[in-house]
Amino acid sequence: MNWDDLQIILGDLGLRAAGGFCPQDGKPAKTIVLIAPDEPAFWDIFARSDEYHDEKPHPMDRWSTRVIGQLADELTATAYFPFGGPPFQPFFQWALATGQVHQSPIRLLVDRHAGLFVAFRGALGFNHVINDLPPTTGSPCDGCDAPCLRTCPVQAFDGEGYAAERCKSHVLSPDGKDNLMSGCLARRACPYTLKRHPSQARFHMRAFVGA
Repeated sequence: MNWDDLQIILGDLGLRAAGGFCPQDGKPAKTIVLIAPDEPAFWDIFARSDEYHDEKPHPMDRWSTRVIGQLADELTATAYFPFGGPPFQPFFQWALATGQVHQSPIRLLVDRHAGLFVAFRGALGFNHVINDLPPTTGSPCDGCDAPCLRTCPVQAFDGEGYAAERCKSHVLSPDGKDNLMSGCLARRACPYTLKRHPSQARFHMRAFVGA
């Protein structure tokens, strides 16, 4: 398995390899590859799935478990997920270790493909070293004047922490309708952030606030 072949396989599933790294101690695998949605193809593929339509809880997590789990079996790899714990895998640290994903001024992860909407549906662990992993990139935040820090209407981000309950209260209020319908304003302010399909934005924000 090499990097380009993996990207082709993932692309057919609406996913992409967002970065990979080889842990120095070889644990929990010799190569770990982070799997992210490949926008905009991802949403259309997910929205046609049984999980999206069966009205059971956590449709995207169940879709991810099925799709990435099956792929792991086909590739003789191990599937890891950022949900379903504890114990939880250290996805934040794994993402930074790839050198393709970075920490933004609002402390959330960011990359050059999806901006502040970068997210991970899972990871694949291989028992061999993938030698053609992409090289480290500079942070997309370098030289940016950080509009993400100034855009939140309730100042939920201060560069040190995140006021989650304040954010949720605003999103559920009449003044937060734009956030609920189109996604987080701070994330959308990033120049690298991809515009999401309105249905996708609403899906994620409703899941976030429990609406």
